[in-house]
Amino acid sequence: MKVPRFSIFFTLTLFWGLVATATFTQASPQWHLPEGATARFGKGTTAELAYSPDGQRLAVANSIGIWFYDTLTGEALDLLARDAGDVESVAFSPDGSVLASGKSDGTIRLSDVETGDTLYTLTGHKSGIENVVFSPDGQILAGAGGWDNRIHLWDVETGEALHILTGHILTVVSVAFSPDGATLVSADAWGNIIHLWDVETGAITRSLDTRAGWAWSVAFSPDGATLASADGWRNRIHLWDVETGEALHTFTENAGSVTSLAFSPDGRTLAKSSGGGTIRLWDVESGEMIRTFTGHARSVRNVVFSPDGTTLASSSADDTIRLWDVGTAETIRTFTGHTLAVESVAFSPDERMIASSSADNTIRLWDTETAETIHTLKGHTAEVTRVVFSPDSTTLASGSWDGTIQLWIVKTGENLQTLETHTRWVSEVAFSPDGSTVASGSWDGTIRLWDIETAETIRTLKGPVLVESVVFSPDGSAVASGSWDGTIQLWSVKTGENLQTLDARVGSTHSVVFSPDGRTLASGGWDGTIRLWDIETAEILETFPGHAAPVKSVAFSSDGRTFASSGWDGDIHLWDVQTGDPLYTLTGHVESVTSLAFSLNGQRLASGSTDGTVLLWETPRNPNIAPASNIDPDLNADGVVNVQDLMLVAANLAQTGDNIADINGDGVVNIIDLTLVAGAIDTDAGAPAIGFESDLAPIQVETWLRQARQVNLPDPVFQRGIVMLAALLAALPPAETALLPNYPNPFNPETWIPYTLATPAVVNITIHGSDGRLVRTLDLGQQPAGVYDSRSRAAYWDGRNGLGENVASGVYFYTLTAGEFTATRKLLIRK
Repeated sequence: MKVPRFSIFFTLTLFWGLVATATFTQASPQWHLPEGATARFGKGTTAELAYSPDGQRLAVANSIGIWFYDTLTGEALDLLARDAGDVESVAFSPDGSVLASGKSDGTIRLSDVETGDTLYTLTGHKSGIENVVFSPDGQILAGAGGWDNRIHLWDVETGEALHILTGHILTVVSVAFSPDGATLVSADAWGNIIHLWDVETGAITRSLDTRAGWAWSVAFSPDGATLASADGWRNRIHLWDVETGEALHTFTENAGSVTSLAFSPDGRTLAKSSGGGTIRLWDVESGEMIRTFTGHARSVRNVVFSPDGTTLASSSADDTIRLWDVGTAETIRTFTGHTLAVESVAFSPDERMIASSSADNTIRLWDTETAETIHTLKGHTAEVTRVVFSPDSTTLASGSWDGTIQLWIVKTGENLQTLETHTRWVSEVAFSPDGSTVASGSWDGTIRLWDIETAETIRTLKGPVLVESVVFSPDGSAVASGSWDGTIQLWSVKTGENLQTLDARVGSTHSVVFSPDGRTLASGGWDGTIRLWDIETAEILETFPGHAAPVKSVAFSSDGRTFASSGWDGDIHLWDVQTGDPLYTLTGHVESVTSLAFSLNGQRLASGSTDGTVLLWETPRNPNIAPASNIDPDLNADGVVNVQDLMLVAANLAQTGDNIADINGDGVVNIIDLTLVAGAIDTDAGAPAIGFESDLAPIQVETWLRQARQVNLPDPVFQRGIVMLAALLAALPPAETALLPNYPNPFNPETWIPYTLATPAVVNITIHGSDGRLVRTLDLGQQPAGVYDSRSRAAYWDGRNGLGENVASGVYFYTLTAGEFTATRKLLIRK
């Protein structure tokens, strides 16, 4: 028991679906992907569980369908995908040949378990199906219709309706057949009454008054003599004599609301799951608690016994399904991969990872090649609304309903810093193009700019009302914010001055994004339309009425010629920016699509949905853009594009005429050609600065990078080239070894000590008091040449001595020893 389109413009053709196949090995199951999608990250949100009669399979009702697991190995066997609406309830027929599933759209499907074919689609309910159950002989199916307060009985063989049971005045959430199949019991979520029905006539034979309400679950004992009911929020379980209607026992305990009940096959034990995350077993005869199962981190939604009674299965809001040993209360197996609603997705600039944030308060980093989870980041205490990578892919920023912004080290998944001055939840975070600043928007009506190195607020901008969206302009000089009043504000990053107000006067603006050239702004909001704005004139260039529900996300491709939009209707639309024509509609998510992100080269699109999954799509080519016809960037013809090819372009800079290094064929070798080669570097062969020896100097690469950023062509390969040049610069060894000033300084209680290494060395930092006494030694070990200036790379001191004690306020000296190099600087602790 689970507690309670717009028309398609252009359908993707079968041909495109074939050419857009997955290009990587998928470690997790990728069955039944939507047409055009190449990978699925996450398995969706779980609801009810059902054991097959032989106990060998577990069916999991899910937001995207029904997952089947092997109970012995824990392996996912298949996904019975659904076209729309999440699956709320699932049940096997007694012989295991038919599966019944109830959906949020009010339909019930009977499916052949072996083939997955739909036998019947049962309609009639006006709201989501909360519970489905077969009669003991498998001939009748009962479905509880949630908010329509009705129970339908169906003939399984013919699919015909037998009875519609009316009598509840509030939401029906749980039904169960007696072992002889003659009686059906039902409970509603909010009322005091439990009804017993005559299955043959459809008449009420008895009503039990709980005098408390919140009857979230009911279950018959195997002999049919006893009925158990859950008194949900009051944490009580009632046992009733079915024949007399008298109350036999009431179990009370304080482990959280009762969410589900199940009798063991021998009828001697009752399992109860709770909103507190525990499962408890009770002795039916004595009313004593036998055993407590702990391990779930959040509310347990559903619990069921295996047919032999030795195992218990549970699903939880912590995104896991567990199998437990009934005798020992130990976990036998944990099924992972299920996630709650996805609120945000982001591609790392190097395209190797996708980050997703979730309503389960976590962030997940996924490998785009294997579809495996790299890290699960935990630290927020409420729903994580937004996640974004720094331009160099080393840092992740996240915003949450808990009102904080968290900074994370991508490589390790460790929490780097917490930024907290917002007084209400954070709706958006964004990195500046140079990665030095984070902007955050909040429902407290402010936009805050944060210095990444010091974790201090640079500036606070006062928005008109609740701020929904924040984004930097491509050159980093301005920030745009969208608010609930429908306006878009443009702000100067340098001065905080309000530069412009764009007002569509059509309700909340949920998403804003700049085009790659910074001249256009796209916005989507409550009225379901997307608008393109001219930044200079503040005029609307184009309006796209693309969605039948509010637009949740808009995103430009890196060449600025295509943009994507998504909304509550679950569809993703791709548009031609210049013509305003709809290009494609991607369908596959069964619930609202909350976030979209193009890869840097524009060839892939990631989408996150409240159905608990992230889908990766091969972006279909814009038919209005001719394919590029550039010269092969593998200039030395060694089979790989790497730094050697980059050096060949550098050696020919400013040359004119016919030249192999003139990549774009414009008659001159310049920074554009060099950046295009950088954008084509094969990262599979290693990072751009690894595995080669050259006379490249950091100042040379820094000059290239500055020039490339000034040109800033929207071409996706050029944009990737900028990222690769930045990565190359970061990987080059510095010209000299140096000890840099610590930050923050003064500090309390922690600080970072940056340094540079011109050559590999064993690094050691000692900290002394002003009296010369040794306070702490930081042994950093053998370090390669490089720059160690960010929080993820610099030496860290927590203000404690070697015994773990906090040191006193005052002046201290820190000394770096790296090989034969030594240098000393001063720092100050102020408390």
